[in-house]
Amino acid sequence: EVRSWSYMKFPFIKSLGKENGWYRVGPLARVNNCDFIPTPLAEEARKEFMSEAENGSVINSSMYYHWARLIETLHAAEGMKELLNDPDLQGEDLILRGEKRHEAVALLEAPRGTLFHHYRINENDQVVMANLIVSTTNNNEPMNRAVQSVAREYLSGQKITEALLNHIEVAIRAYDPCLSCATHALGQMPLIVELLDAVVDILETENAL
Repeated sequence: EVRSWSYMKFPFIKSLGKENGWYRVGPLARVNNCDFIPTPLAEEARKEFMSEAENGSVINSSMYYHWARLIETLHAAEGMKELLNDPDLQGEDLILRGEKRHEAVALLEAPRGTLFHHYRINENDQVVMANLIVSTTNNNEPMNRAVQSVAREYLSGQKITEALLNHIEVAIRAYDPCLSCATHALGQMPLIVELLDAVVDILETENAL
């Protein structure tokens, strides 16, 4: 979905619709959904993490993103030690050869979350169409809802306070967003917080980041 007030897209699962089809990606989703981690220290940390879940449920609190991120960092460190001795990575045959295609869609998991890539090329191997949905874009709706939740709990309706700005920053940083990746805009990407009245007149403006 594209909205007039944002440079970012708002992805959703079509079968569920715009209102209910939004989702979150990243370390919290991965740790919630995996049965085990194949390195011993990270697996021990995963079990401790999952002990926080009640009755086999998933852990939804955004603050748990940080804990899940630490578990994956530990797993990455253990995995690097194994990969340094992997003979497949010591060879010179690094190019996969096969049938040339003019259009392809692929997805992969990055530290921030799922990346969707869609490319189309012409006969001269020039990219004529590219559509990317990066991790921050996938998490766009959840971040907006997190800010909305902060506003409901901490906004008095009269003034933008330092505490309010801190809570907004905490809510957004849990997702480790890369706004330049998601919007393809040049230059600084400050977060501006505006307080509007009922007739949409700006009462106050603050730079939150």
